[in-house]
Amino acid sequence: MLYWLNELSDGGDFFNLFRYITFRAGGAFFTALIFGFIFGRPLINALRRKYSNGQPIREDGPAHHIATKSGTPTMGGLLILAALTLSTLMWARLDNVYVWMVLGVTVAFGLVGFVDDWAKVSRNTTKGVSGKIRLAIGFAIAAVAGTVAVFVHPDPLSAQLAMPVFKDVLVNMGWFFVPFSMIVIVGSANAVNLTDGLDGLAIMPVMIAAGTLGVIAYAVGRVDFTDYLDVHYVPGTGELLVFTAGLIGGGLGFLWYNAPPAAVFMGDTGSLALGGALGAIAVATKHEIVLAIVGGLFVAEALSVIIQVLYFKSTGKRVFLMAPIHHHFEKKGWAEPQVVIRFWIISLILALIGLATLKLR
Repeated sequence: MLYWLNELSDGGDFFNLFRYITFRAGGAFFTALIFGFIFGRPLINALRRKYSNGQPIREDGPAHHIATKSGTPTMGGLLILAALTLSTLMWARLDNVYVWMVLGVTVAFGLVGFVDDWAKVSRNTTKGVSGKIRLAIGFAIAAVAGTVAVFVHPDPLSAQLAMPVFKDVLVNMGWFFVPFSMIVIVGSANAVNLTDGLDGLAIMPVMIAAGTLGVIAYAVGRVDFTDYLDVHYVPGTGELLVFTAGLIGGGLGFLWYNAPPAAVFMGDTGSLALGGALGAIAVATKHEIVLAIVGGLFVAEALSVIIQVLYFKSTGKRVFLMAPIHHHFEKKGWAEPQVVIRFWIISLILALIGLATLKLR
């Protein structure tokens, strides 16, 4: 919205700054951050009054969670979503299809997560909306986003899978690109959801991944950068830097209250929305495979659950002491802050590896 203030510029004044994505990204970051600081405590207080029992805690989880986390309100993802949506609508170009595509996926997955959270806290149970229903709705949302991507991407890239590291290598997926993008977006949403099990564990890796994808989006959206880096040019994606800046600002505002011991959990409202956002950005920028590197921590969390379930069904035994894998390390005696901070370090390393793929050709 504020982008259009540049039309008041004569080319050398303050209003000219609104032309620049980097300036507006900074505005989005601080808008979301301040929003989080201002409205975080009122939201937590409102959630405590409305749902005094807080988020239901799994009885089969680590024993100390029942004592330390009971009564903590959930649905804190509303704070991130509100801050992110406001900052994006204020600072991004609203004539950019990629912005609406990614924001639409984020809000839609957030609504699915909100209904799931509401079902849990209103009935005081760990069982919310049926997993099959959540997956069905998630795939429907992702199908719309994948179809939009097919039509919006330039002809040389439409329905193509870009391979990192290998220069100019594209795999023509045809209309299979839509199901593929559905798997990327829904898989990302659910992987982040599985990661959200300890105070601060999910939000920092999400911000790290979002920042990395924001840099990638900015780079592939500028023809001079793509010529230098020898990567595929996707016009218009640079505007997603504004979105990711808002996500980071909103995420930091949330982390202020989610830092151990957490005053609020993001819940499925936040985890599904943020995971869906990462997947949608990867599809928009043609960096779906790089997402698996940048979000490698989320991949590991999801794989640990899949491996545990399949192995237990076939042998009756467990590979991990408990899944997702962050609980495995808790069971081995790691303190919660140790697990969280070490996983943050892993996320940062993976993000740097993902960024390196821009230049390794």
